[in-house]
Amino acid sequence: MQQEIIIGIDLAGIPKNPTGWTALKNRKISACQLYADKEIVETTLNCQPAIVAIDAPLSLPKKGLLRQIDREMHKQGYPVFPPLFRTMEKLTVRAMKIAKEIKKEGTSILEIHPVSTRKALEIPSKDQKRIQTIFLQMDLKGDLEKRTLTTHEIDAVTAALTGYLYLQGETELIGNEKEGYIAVPLKRNWRRLQL
Repeated sequence: MQQEIIIGIDLAGIPKNPTGWTALKNRKISACQLYADKEIVETTLNCQPAIVAIDAPLSLPKKGLLRQIDREMHKQGYPVFPPLFRTMEKLTVRAMKIAKEIKKEGTSILEIHPVSTRKALEIPSKDQKRIQTIFLQMDLKGDLEKRTLTTHEIDAVTAALTGYLYLQGETELIGNEKEGYIAVPLKRNWRRLQL
């Protein structure tokens, strides 16, 4: 795995709920939970990451309730919630604001969806304990070896892994330039990944 730092963020809809945050470098995972927007932005930028992969919609539909991305994801069997879904709107607005702050510093941002990443890589979507075990079998280290990660941290690790695969040219971008893209790994079993 390369020397660059990749950040994965599983963003909460509101600051009082925990946001999962992960830095990935040389297979080593540092994970924690953050809360305030400022804390998320500063912690991320302090790492000078190559890319930030965020689990949250980064755009609103140009018209109607769904973006083209959301329709495409559903067609390919990846069930994402639309950005204007009742519980998603706050999250989307928050994500767009945080993304804008991070992009201001010249850092690239990638929209991802952890459940879709895990589906593409044949990793269980919900069994947190099993997911953490698979990450260890993939030779990821750091906090994964030391403690049981929270659900939000596991999603943040999945986001960082997607960011890594994106930089390796091993993802497909679903969507369009007008409304944005979601990066999903090329379909294969996780055992065949070379990290």
